[in-house]
Amino acid sequence: MSARSLTPVLLRVCLHLLVVALLVLAGVRAVADQMDDAGAVVATAVALGVVYLAGQAVPAVRRSRGAAVVWLGVLIAAWLVLLALTPDGIWLAFPLFFVEMHLLRPRWGVLAVALTTVAAIAGFGWHQHVLTAAMVIGPVLGAAVSVAVVLGYQALYRESEERRRLIEQLQEARDDLTAAERTAGMLEERERVAREIHDTLAQGLSSIQLLLRAAERRLPDNPDEALAHVERARVAAADNLAEARRFVRDWSPPDLEAGDLPSALRRVGATTADTAGIAVHVQVSGEPTPLPSAHELALLRIAQSALANAVQHAHASRVELTLSYMGSEVALDVVDDGQGFDPDAVDAPGRAADGGGFGLAAMRARARSLGGSLAVESAPGSGTAVAVTLPVEAGA
Repeated sequence: MSARSLTPVLLRVCLHLLVVALLVLAGVRAVADQMDDAGAVVATAVALGVVYLAGQAVPAVRRSRGAAVVWLGVLIAAWLVLLALTPDGIWLAFPLFFVEMHLLRPRWGVLAVALTTVAAIAGFGWHQHVLTAAMVIGPVLGAAVSVAVVLGYQALYRESEERRRLIEQLQEARDDLTAAERTAGMLEERERVAREIHDTLAQGLSSIQLLLRAAERRLPDNPDEALAHVERARVAAADNLAEARRFVRDWSPPDLEAGDLPSALRRVGATTADTAGIAVHVQVSGEPTPLPSAHELALLRIAQSALANAVQHAHASRVELTLSYMGSEVALDVVDDGQGFDPDAVDAPGRAADGGGFGLAAMRARARSLGGSLAVESAPGSGTAVAVTLPVEAGA
């Protein structure tokens, strides 16, 4: 990892300015003090500055670790020459610490800093002809601060990168969850549409088919009765068409638009009795109260489906339909005297009362979607009882 990617822009600028300032200081002091090697000091300082700036300008130094190591070696060599010419070269050891730590791996960087510290102390002591504790403590503290700052920043950088990756993973997970929720919503909507079609259009078409078969059996011996069956089939087709249009427009069944739920159930019962030729008795228990539209629609669809099963599969001659208002609950019971069946076999996965996959399973799904329950009691030859109970919140 390059120094350019690890070091903030401000720190790099400050480091560049520090190097230039220290080189100017070394050259100016050498000239001002009229040192014997002033010219060599100035020339070495200029050469060191050129090498340092070349490392910032040449792209290969920033991109290749090998080129960066070579550049660092040339830079340290030039610094050692400057340190041999003037004691002021010791001050350049501090920015060199940062450069070494950034360009080299942590283990090699610490070793390079340690060697640079020893060279700085030795060079300064050689110029002063004496070695004191202050001469040792200063460079050592500078080296320690440089190592701590760089390692600390690298740790923060790694933590920041880890946090960035975590945020990206969370974003991907959120996108996946959104896609999954969208798919689940589509599947739920598809199932809801399938239930609506089964409970409305499919049941209506089944009634039309029964009426037309009855008319076919009356022809040609009893054309008047056949015509009556055809007329009822025409009315059922018109009602089915109205149901389909309302289904597409706003999902609200025409039976509920024309009145309350008890009235809608009576109309459905009368229609079934007229088309199927069976006795359908509808009664209401308790004080009728307004229900949420979702509850009314669910109860109406369950009643339609149960009546269709009684006609098509149970071959019943009589059906009792009871709507009960019980305060915090509303119940619907549909009992027929048909041939009955084995509920355990019908409730097996992938099967339904009508063989199409949306009979009892659709009723139970409607009830559960509103927090209710649906129970079926039946046995071969003993008729069928379907009971659904839905909770009703106070003031709904």
